[in-house]
Amino acid sequence: MSTIGIPGLILILILALVLFGPKKLPELGRAVGHTLKEFKNATKSLTSDDDDEEEEKEKRKQQTKEAPVAAAVVTEKDAFDREKLEREIRERLERERIEKEIREKMEQERSQMEKEQQKA
Repeated sequence: MSTIGIPGLILILILALVLFGPKKLPELGRAVGHTLKEFKNATKSLTSDDDDEEEEKEKRKQQTKEAPVAAAVVTEKDAFDREKLEREIRERLERERIEKEIREKMEQERSQMEKEQQKA
């Protein structure tokens, strides 16, 4: 087998630059990289069918070990969310109570104004 040395790589890069131009060369590089990545993932998935079963068993073991810790974190987050929700509900109820009082005062003032107009 012959290997491509540094002069060969430089020659290939110069040819690619001349053929595709400086604007298209980065796009071409991304496309080649993406294609190689997909090819690598496809071949890896074909060869790792047997390994998947072992990995799944290991993941299940790790998940059962980490489950109580994750539950505690979720519980703390839920408690924070619950407190925030309760605070919002209290604020909304207070706002509604104040609006109701304002409406009642406005209604009383209207009725007083109507009584004064009737007397006049």
